[in-house]
Amino acid sequence: MLRGNAVILRPVRREDLETLENWEHDPYVVGEFNSFGLRGHGGWERIFAENGLLSDQLGRLVVTTLDGVLIGRVSFHPVRNGPGEGSKAYMIGIGLHPDHQGKGYGVEAQRLLTDYLFATYSIMRVQTITDITNRPEQRALEKAGFTREGVIRKAQWRNGDWHDQVLFSRLRGE
Repeated sequence: MLRGNAVILRPVRREDLETLENWEHDPYVVGEFNSFGLRGHGGWERIFAENGLLSDQLGRLVVTTLDGVLIGRVSFHPVRNGPGEGSKAYMIGIGLHPDHQGKGYGVEAQRLLTDYLFATYSIMRVQTITDITNRPEQRALEKAGFTREGVIRKAQWRNGDWHDQVLFSRLRGE
């Protein structure tokens, strides 16, 4: 469990699965930037049965308030920027329920997750991307210590069109 001033990141529990699955199929919760078409049900349960949704190859944690209210999830997976173990970095992602956005929870959750990855893995870099029009997430990343590196043009197919993404990173020691 990773505890901050306003949020806790913890492993997914079986009792979280129904809520997470429902959120994935609710257009209000999915929102504009995470709408990638229809998905089948049961994906969370299947992966949870395999590894509890937590491995070096794909980790998912839930975000709760200090009093235990489930407000979202974060994820991480390795990416390679070249050959060899030294080129490994981690890509992170976040999804907060819209009712809990804009309150600083995302800033703290992303900061906690990044600090955890640096403490756990011998990596120099944690990175993430967000839509070029997603200004609230870009501000949250900057507040969490990330640096905007540049635009990845037409990198994401979503809702019938190509979308530019912005690449952010935080380096060890920043």
